Amino acid sequence: MKNESFKILLVDDEKDILEFLGYNLKKEGYQLSTARNGKDAIGIAIREKPHLIILDVMMPRMDGIETCIAIRNIPELSNSIIVFLTARGEDFSQIAGFEAGADDYITKPVKPKVLISRIKALLRRYKEPEIAVEEINLKNITINRQRYLIIKDDQEISLPKKEFELLLLLASTPNKVFSREEIFSNVWGNDVIVGDRTIDVHVRKIREKLGAEIITTIKGVGYKMEV
Repeated sequence: MKNESFKILLVDDEKDILEFLGYNLKKEGYQLSTARNGKDAIGIAIREKPHLIILDVMMPRMDGIETCIAIRNIPELSNSIIVFLTARGEDFSQIAGFEAGADDYITKPVKPKVLISRIKALLRRYKEPEIAVEEINLKNITINRQRYLIIKDDQEISLPKKEFELLLLLASTPNKVFSREEIFSNVWGNDVIVGDRTIDVHVRKIREKLGAEIITTIKGVGYKMEV
């Protein structure tokens, strides 16, 4: 897709940042929407369905973490990429951001060239929503790819984007042991740098929601789903 085909939602409570970063994004040809707080951002996201959302962490009314969680619970926005903007020295945990469903984070102040480069790298991994409903039935769960939804014992369970993609990867080839490197590459991509504990945190969250037996740990190697 060309730049002008991509929609970006930029959310920050500082007007100067919206104008500065917004100018550079428009200059690159992206379709831009802006918001100055989380609540407004959610409404705009539902209406515009942006391909990528850039969220400031510290905002009034609803902070970036809360906004990210809310967006990840909206099925029609399940394919939107979410990036956090965080100022140096802010009390921001990368783990908290990834647990909320973020795909990446960028530290402020950010140079426009760096921002554009990161955005291009993230958008290269953007996946268009599936047209046909595709399901994987494994163990006692059904994984609905289109709706980013899990059905277990007739109960619908919604997972944040990265948790869902990790589970889907393991379920795509049952009994195969996926190394940590394979999981990083397929779920986060080579352009995103995440901490060593990121996979472990996501696996723990999946187990909490679907049961400890859903994913098997292979010590020193990685993870798998058994049938």
